[in-house]
Amino acid sequence: MPFGVYIHVPFCSRRCDYCAFATWTDRHNLMASYAAACVQEAGSGRLAPATSVYFGGGTPSLLPAELLCSMLATVPRTPAAEVTVECNPETVSASALEAYRAAGVTRLSFGVQSMVPHVLRSLGRAHDPEHVGRAVSLARRVGFDTFNLDLIYGATGETLQDWDASLDAVLALEPPHVSAYALTVEPGTPLAADARRHPDDDDQAVKYLAAEKALSIAGLANYEISNWARPGHECRHNLLYWAQGDYRGIGCAAHSHVDGRRWWNVRTPERYIATVEAGRSPVAAGEHIDGPTRRLEELQLALRTRTGVPEAALAEDDPALDGLVCRVAGRAVLTVEGRLLANEVALRLRSQAADGLRPAGARRREGVGMKQ
Repeated sequence: MPFGVYIHVPFCSRRCDYCAFATWTDRHNLMASYAAACVQEAGSGRLAPATSVYFGGGTPSLLPAELLCSMLATVPRTPAAEVTVECNPETVSASALEAYRAAGVTRLSFGVQSMVPHVLRSLGRAHDPEHVGRAVSLARRVGFDTFNLDLIYGATGETLQDWDASLDAVLALEPPHVSAYALTVEPGTPLAADARRHPDDDDQAVKYLAAEKALSIAGLANYEISNWARPGHECRHNLLYWAQGDYRGIGCAAHSHVDGRRWWNVRTPERYIATVEAGRSPVAAGEHIDGPTRRLEELQLALRTRTGVPEAALAEDDPALDGLVCRVAGRAVLTVEGRLLANEVALRLRSQAADGLRPAGARRREGVGMKQ
Protein backbone atom coordinates (compact mmCIF):
# COMPACT_ATOMS: atom_id res chain seq x y z
CA MET A 1 0.00 0.00 0.00
CA PRO A 2 1.28 3.52 -0.74
CA PHE A 3 2.65 5.21 2.36
CA GLY A 4 4.35 8.60 2.44
CA VAL A 5 6.76 10.32 4.79
CA TYR A 6 7.00 14.11 4.83
CA ILE A 7 10.00 15.79 6.51
CA HIS A 8 9.63 19.48 7.24
CA VAL A 9 12.72 21.70 7.04
CA PRO A 10 11.83 25.11 8.55
CA PHE A 11 14.90 27.14 7.51
CA CYS A 12 14.94 29.88 4.84
CA SER A 13 17.43 32.55 3.82
CA ARG A 14 14.56 35.05 3.48
CA ARG A 15 10.82 34.91 3.99
CA CYS A 16 8.55 35.68 1.04
CA ASP A 17 5.70 38.11 1.67
CA TYR A 18 3.09 35.54 0.63
CA CYS A 19 4.39 32.67 2.79
CA ALA A 20 2.41 31.47 5.81
CA PHE A 21 4.36 28.25 6.34
CA ALA A 22 6.30 27.42 9.51
CA THR A 23 9.65 28.82 8.37
CA TRP A 24 12.33 30.98 9.98
CA THR A 25 15.29 32.97 8.66
CA ASP A 26 17.15 33.43 11.96
CA ARG A 27 17.43 29.85 13.32
CA HIS A 28 20.21 28.40 11.18
CA ASN A 29 22.19 27.66 14.35
CA LEU A 30 19.57 24.98 15.09
CA MET A 31 20.16 22.98 11.92
CA ALA A 32 22.27 20.20 13.43
CA SER A 33 20.12 19.74 16.52
CA TYR A 34 16.96 19.92 14.42
CA ALA A 35 18.18 17.21 12.05
CA ALA A 36 19.12 15.04 15.05
CA ALA A 37 15.63 15.49 16.49
CA CYS A 38 14.06 14.48 13.18
CA VAL A 39 16.26 11.39 13.10
CA GLN A 40 15.15 10.56 16.63
CA GLU A 41 11.44 11.08 15.83
CA ALA A 42 11.63 9.00 12.67
CA GLY A 43 13.58 6.27 14.43
CA SER A 44 11.09 6.02 17.27
CA GLY A 45 8.01 6.06 15.06
CA ARG A 46 8.18 2.46 13.79
CA LEU A 47 7.50 3.71 10.27
CA ALA A 48 6.20 1.40 7.59
CA PRO A 49 8.39 1.26 4.47
CA ALA A 50 7.67 4.46 2.53
CA THR A 51 6.75 4.43 -1.13
CA SER A 52 7.51 8.17 -1.20
CA VAL A 53 9.48 10.62 0.92
CA TYR A 54 9.23 14.38 0.55
CA PHE A 55 11.54 17.03 2.04
CA GLY A 56 9.64 20.33 2.09
CA GLY A 57 9.77 23.60 3.91
CA GLY A 58 11.20 26.08 4.14
CA THR A 59 14.22 25.45 1.97
CA PRO A 60 15.54 21.90 2.45
CA SER A 61 18.49 22.62 0.16
CA LEU A 62 19.78 25.15 2.73
CA LEU A 63 20.62 22.27 5.06
CA PRO A 64 24.14 20.87 4.77
CA ALA A 65 23.72 17.84 2.53
CA GLU A 66 25.07 15.46 5.15
CA LEU A 67 22.33 16.49 7.58
CA LEU A 68 19.56 15.98 5.02
CA CYS A 69 21.00 12.61 4.02
CA SER A 70 21.22 11.52 7.66
CA MET A 71 17.51 12.22 8.03
CA LEU A 72 16.70 10.26 4.88
CA ALA A 73 18.78 7.29 6.06
CA THR A 74 16.47 6.87 9.07
CA VAL A 75 13.36 6.39 6.92
CA PRO A 76 12.64 2.80 5.78
CA ARG A 77 11.75 2.76 2.08
CA THR A 78 10.53 0.36 -0.56
CA PRO A 79 13.08 -0.45 -3.30
CA ALA A 80 11.40 1.84 -5.86
CA ALA A 81 10.53 4.68 -3.46
CA GLU A 82 10.26 8.19 -4.84
CA VAL A 83 12.32 10.67 -2.78
CA THR A 84 11.87 14.40 -3.45
CA VAL A 85 13.85 17.39 -2.16
CA GLU A 86 12.57 20.95 -2.60
CA CYS A 87 15.38 23.30 -3.67
CA ASN A 88 15.70 27.01 -4.26
CA PRO A 89 17.74 27.52 -7.46
CA GLU A 90 20.35 29.76 -5.83
CA THR A 91 21.13 27.16 -3.13
CA VAL A 92 21.94 24.28 -5.50
CA SER A 93 25.47 22.91 -5.76
CA ALA A 94 26.90 19.94 -7.64
CA SER A 95 28.32 18.43 -4.44
CA ALA A 96 24.95 18.58 -2.67
CA LEU A 97 23.11 17.04 -5.62
CA GLU A 98 25.68 14.27 -5.84
CA ALA A 99 25.21 13.56 -2.13
CA TYR A 100 21.42 13.50 -2.56
CA ARG A 101 21.72 11.09 -5.47
CA ALA A 102 24.01 8.76 -3.56
CA ALA A 103 21.62 8.78 -0.58
CA GLY A 104 18.64 7.73 -2.69
CA VAL A 105 16.97 11.00 -3.73
CA THR A 106 15.18 10.47 -7.05
CA ARG A 107 13.39 13.75 -7.68
CA LEU A 108 14.02 17.50 -7.22
CA SER A 109 11.47 20.33 -7.02
CA PHE A 110 12.86 23.76 -7.89
CA GLY A 111 11.09 26.87 -6.56
CA VAL A 112 11.33 28.96 -9.73
CA GLN A 113 8.16 31.10 -9.29
CA SER A 114 9.01 33.37 -12.25
CA MET A 115 11.62 33.82 -14.96
CA VAL A 116 11.15 37.61 -15.09
CA PRO A 117 13.44 39.64 -12.75
CA HIS A 118 10.96 42.31 -11.69
CA VAL A 119 8.32 39.67 -10.91
CA LEU A 120 10.82 37.76 -8.78
CA ARG A 121 11.49 40.96 -6.86
CA SER A 122 7.75 41.51 -6.39
CA LEU A 123 7.48 38.00 -4.93
CA GLY A 124 10.49 38.59 -2.66
CA ARG A 125 12.59 35.85 -4.22
CA ALA A 126 16.39 35.80 -3.86
CA HIS A 127 17.41 34.18 -7.16
CA ASP A 128 17.79 35.35 -10.75
CA PRO A 129 16.49 33.49 -13.83
CA GLU A 130 20.06 32.46 -14.61
CA HIS A 131 20.15 30.42 -11.41
CA VAL A 132 17.31 28.27 -12.72
CA GLY A 133 19.10 27.21 -15.90
CA ARG A 134 22.26 26.47 -13.90
CA ALA A 135 20.33 24.37 -11.36
CA VAL A 136 18.61 22.35 -14.09
CA SER A 137 21.91 21.79 -15.87
CA LEU A 138 23.55 20.57 -12.64
CA ALA A 139 20.61 18.27 -11.90
CA ARG A 140 20.84 16.63 -15.33
CA ARG A 141 24.63 16.34 -15.11
CA VAL A 142 24.37 14.53 -11.76
CA GLY A 143 21.75 12.14 -13.18
CA PHE A 144 18.33 13.46 -12.14
CA ASP A 145 15.94 12.86 -15.01
CA THR A 146 12.84 13.72 -12.95
CA PHE A 147 12.46 17.20 -11.56
CA ASN A 148 9.78 19.85 -11.17
CA LEU A 149 9.83 23.55 -11.97
CA ASP A 150 7.42 25.38 -9.67
CA LEU A 151 5.79 28.65 -10.88
CA ILE A 152 3.47 31.22 -9.27
CA TYR A 153 1.26 33.60 -11.26
CA GLY A 154 -0.63 36.72 -10.25
CA ALA A 155 2.06 38.83 -8.56
CA THR A 156 1.78 42.62 -8.51
CA GLY A 157 3.16 44.08 -11.73
CA GLU A 158 3.17 40.78 -13.63
CA THR A 159 1.65 41.33 -17.07
CA LEU A 160 0.34 38.57 -19.32
CA GLN A 161 3.45 39.11 -21.43
CA ASP A 162 5.61 38.53 -18.34
CA TRP A 163 3.76 35.29 -17.62
CA ASP A 164 4.12 34.12 -21.21
CA ALA A 165 7.84 34.89 -21.00
CA SER A 166 8.14 32.78 -17.84
CA LEU A 167 6.34 29.86 -19.48
CA ASP A 168 8.51 30.12 -22.61
CA ALA A 169 11.74 30.28 -20.58
CA VAL A 170 10.75 27.33 -18.40
CA LEU A 171 9.68 25.21 -21.39
CA ALA A 172 12.99 25.99 -23.12
CA LEU A 173 14.60 23.94 -20.32
CA GLU A 174 12.46 20.93 -21.36
CA PRO A 175 11.28 20.02 -17.86
CA PRO A 176 9.47 16.71 -17.26
CA HIS A 177 7.10 18.35 -14.74
CA VAL A 178 5.78 21.89 -14.15
CA SER A 179 3.58 23.20 -11.34
CA ALA A 180 1.76 26.52 -11.75
CA TYR A 181 0.01 27.94 -8.70
CA ALA A 182 -2.16 31.02 -8.40
CA LEU A 183 -0.70 33.46 -5.87
CA THR A 184 -2.79 33.04 -2.71
CA VAL A 185 -3.36 35.62 0.02
CA GLU A 186 -2.72 33.84 3.33
CA PRO A 187 -3.92 35.46 6.59
CA GLY A 188 -1.19 37.03 8.69
CA THR A 189 1.27 37.56 5.86
CA PRO A 190 2.61 40.94 4.64
CA LEU A 191 0.80 40.30 1.36
CA ALA A 192 -2.50 39.97 3.22
CA ALA A 193 -1.90 43.31 4.93
CA ASP A 194 -1.46 45.18 1.64
CA ALA A 195 -4.68 45.08 -0.39
CA ARG A 196 -2.99 46.90 -3.27
CA ARG A 197 -0.89 43.81 -3.93
CA HIS A 198 -3.71 41.27 -3.84
CA PRO A 199 -4.03 39.26 -7.06
CA ASP A 200 -6.96 39.74 -9.42
CA ASP A 201 -9.13 36.65 -10.05
CA ASP A 202 -9.79 37.47 -13.71
CA ASP A 203 -6.10 38.08 -14.37
CA GLN A 204 -5.22 34.76 -12.77
CA ALA A 205 -7.87 32.95 -14.83
CA VAL A 206 -6.39 34.30 -18.07
CA LYS A 207 -2.91 33.25 -16.96
CA TYR A 208 -4.10 29.77 -15.99
CA LEU A 209 -5.56 29.27 -19.46
CA ALA A 210 -2.28 30.49 -20.97
CA ALA A 211 -0.40 27.92 -18.87
CA GLU A 212 -2.75 25.11 -19.88
CA LYS A 213 -2.28 25.94 -23.56
CA ALA A 214 1.51 26.36 -23.47
CA LEU A 215 2.20 23.31 -21.31
CA SER A 216 -0.17 21.06 -23.26
CA ILE A 217 1.39 22.05 -26.58
CA ALA A 218 4.78 21.22 -25.07
CA GLY A 219 3.60 17.69 -24.25
CA LEU A 220 2.94 18.06 -20.51
CA ALA A 221 -0.48 16.72 -19.52
CA ASN A 222 -2.51 18.20 -16.67
CA TYR A 223 -3.05 15.54 -13.99
CA GLU A 224 -4.14 17.83 -11.14
CA ILE A 225 -5.42 21.39 -11.30
CA SER A 226 -1.99 22.98 -10.78
CA ASN A 227 0.29 20.23 -12.09
CA TRP A 228 1.41 19.09 -15.54
CA ALA A 229 3.83 16.26 -16.36
CA ARG A 230 5.18 14.07 -19.10
CA PRO A 231 4.07 10.43 -18.79
CA GLY A 232 5.78 8.70 -15.87
CA HIS A 233 6.97 11.92 -14.21
CA GLU A 234 3.93 12.67 -12.05
CA CYS A 235 4.74 13.31 -8.37
CA ARG A 236 3.74 10.07 -6.63
CA HIS A 237 3.95 11.67 -3.19
CA ASN A 238 1.35 14.29 -4.06
CA LEU A 239 -0.79 11.67 -5.80
CA LEU A 240 -0.90 9.90 -2.45
CA TYR A 241 -2.33 13.05 -0.83
CA TRP A 242 -4.95 13.45 -3.55
CA ALA A 243 -5.95 9.81 -3.04
CA GLN A 244 -6.38 10.51 0.71
CA GLY A 245 -3.60 8.04 1.49
CA ASP A 246 -1.68 7.56 4.72
CA TYR A 247 1.46 9.52 5.52
CA ARG A 248 3.63 10.47 8.48
CA GLY A 249 5.00 13.95 9.06
CA ILE A 250 8.41 14.39 10.71
CA GLY A 251 9.62 17.71 12.12
CA CYS A 252 8.03 20.86 13.50
CA ALA A 253 4.54 21.71 12.20
CA ALA A 254 4.48 18.45 10.20
CA HIS A 255 1.07 16.85 9.65
CA SER A 256 0.23 13.14 9.57
CA HIS A 257 -2.78 11.12 8.44
CA VAL A 258 -3.29 7.42 9.17
CA ASP A 259 -6.57 5.49 9.00
CA GLY A 260 -8.80 8.54 9.26
CA ARG A 261 -6.86 10.23 12.05
CA ARG A 262 -4.96 13.49 11.52
CA TRP A 263 -2.43 15.02 13.88
CA TRP A 264 0.28 17.66 13.77
CA ASN A 265 3.49 18.49 15.62
CA VAL A 266 4.39 21.57 17.64
CA ARG A 267 5.05 24.55 15.40
CA THR A 268 8.43 26.07 16.36
CA PRO A 269 11.79 24.33 15.88
CA GLU A 270 12.90 25.17 19.44
CA ARG A 271 9.88 23.50 21.01
CA TYR A 272 10.18 20.57 18.66
CA ILE A 273 13.84 19.97 19.48
CA ALA A 274 13.31 20.34 23.23
CA THR A 275 10.33 18.01 23.23
CA VAL A 276 12.03 15.26 21.25
CA GLU A 277 15.28 15.54 23.23
CA ALA A 278 13.25 15.14 26.43
CA GLY A 279 11.81 11.89 25.09
CA ARG A 280 8.28 13.25 24.76
CA SER A 281 5.95 13.12 21.78
CA PRO A 282 6.09 16.29 19.62
CA VAL A 283 2.40 15.94 18.69
CA ALA A 284 0.53 19.17 19.46
CA ALA A 285 -3.03 18.10 18.62
CA GLY A 286 -5.10 15.86 16.39
CA GLU A 287 -8.54 14.94 15.19
CA HIS A 288 -10.47 11.88 14.09
CA ILE A 289 -12.20 12.21 10.74
CA ASP A 290 -15.61 10.57 10.84
CA GLY A 291 -16.88 8.49 7.91
CA PRO A 292 -19.06 11.13 6.19
CA THR A 293 -16.39 13.82 6.45
CA ARG A 294 -13.71 11.45 5.20
CA ARG A 295 -15.81 10.48 2.20
CA LEU A 296 -16.49 14.11 1.35
CA GLU A 297 -12.81 15.03 1.62
CA GLU A 298 -11.98 12.08 -0.62
CA LEU A 299 -14.33 13.44 -3.28
CA GLN A 300 -12.96 16.99 -2.93
CA LEU A 301 -9.41 15.81 -3.45
CA ALA A 302 -10.28 13.45 -6.32
CA LEU A 303 -12.19 16.20 -8.11
CA ARG A 304 -8.90 18.08 -8.53
CA THR A 305 -7.35 15.23 -10.53
CA ARG A 306 -7.71 14.06 -14.11
CA THR A 307 -9.57 10.92 -13.00
CA GLY A 308 -12.29 12.98 -11.30
CA VAL A 309 -15.06 11.54 -9.13
CA PRO A 310 -17.75 8.89 -9.58
CA GLU A 311 -20.43 10.26 -11.88
CA ALA A 312 -23.08 9.94 -9.18
CA ALA A 313 -21.21 12.42 -6.98
CA LEU A 314 -22.49 15.29 -9.15
CA ALA A 315 -26.10 15.63 -10.25
CA GLU A 316 -26.62 15.20 -13.99
CA ASP A 317 -29.45 17.73 -14.16
CA ASP A 318 -27.64 20.61 -12.41
CA PRO A 319 -27.45 23.47 -14.95
CA ALA A 320 -24.70 25.13 -12.88
CA LEU A 321 -22.35 22.34 -13.99
CA ASP A 322 -22.84 22.90 -17.72
CA GLY A 323 -19.45 23.24 -19.37
CA LEU A 324 -17.61 22.66 -16.09
CA VAL A 325 -17.72 18.86 -16.00
CA CYS A 326 -17.47 16.15 -18.62
CA ARG A 327 -18.72 12.62 -17.97
CA VAL A 328 -16.61 9.74 -19.26
CA ALA A 329 -16.81 6.03 -18.43
CA GLY A 330 -18.76 6.59 -15.23
CA ARG A 331 -16.55 9.43 -13.98
CA ALA A 332 -17.18 13.17 -13.76
CA VAL A 333 -14.05 15.14 -14.63
CA LEU A 334 -13.45 18.89 -14.56
CA THR A 335 -13.11 20.63 -17.90
CA VAL A 336 -10.51 23.38 -18.24
CA GLU A 337 -13.23 25.90 -17.40
CA GLY A 338 -14.26 23.69 -14.48
CA ARG A 339 -10.75 23.84 -13.06
CA LEU A 340 -11.12 27.61 -12.84
CA LEU A 341 -14.26 27.13 -10.73
CA ALA A 342 -13.26 23.98 -8.87
CA ASN A 343 -14.37 25.26 -5.47
CA GLU A 344 -17.84 26.06 -6.83
CA VAL A 345 -18.10 22.60 -8.37
CA ALA A 346 -16.97 21.07 -5.06
CA LEU A 347 -19.92 22.73 -3.34
CA ARG A 348 -22.17 20.49 -5.40
CA LEU A 349 -20.49 17.21 -4.49
CA ARG A 350 -22.83 14.75 -2.89
CA SER A 351 -22.67 11.29 -1.37
CA GLN A 352 -25.14 9.36 0.74
CA ALA A 353 -22.59 9.12 3.54
CA ALA A 354 -21.95 12.87 3.50
CA ASP A 355 -25.53 14.06 3.05
CA GLY A 356 -25.97 17.50 4.55
CA LEU A 357 -22.26 18.27 4.94
CA ARG A 358 -20.61 21.16 3.14
CA PRO A 359 -17.04 20.94 1.88
CA ALA A 360 -14.42 23.02 3.62
CA GLY A 361 -12.57 23.63 0.36
CA ALA A 362 -9.09 22.48 -0.61
CA ARG A 363 -6.80 24.44 1.66
CA ARG A 364 -3.05 24.75 1.59
CA ARG A 365 -1.87 22.88 4.67
CA GLU A 366 1.69 23.31 5.85
CA GLY A 367 3.60 20.25 6.87
CA VAL A 368 2.46 17.97 4.07
CA GLY A 369 4.62 19.01 1.16
CA MET A 370 1.74 19.72 -1.17
CA LYS A 371 0.94 23.14 -2.54
CA GLN A 372 -2.51 23.80 -3.92
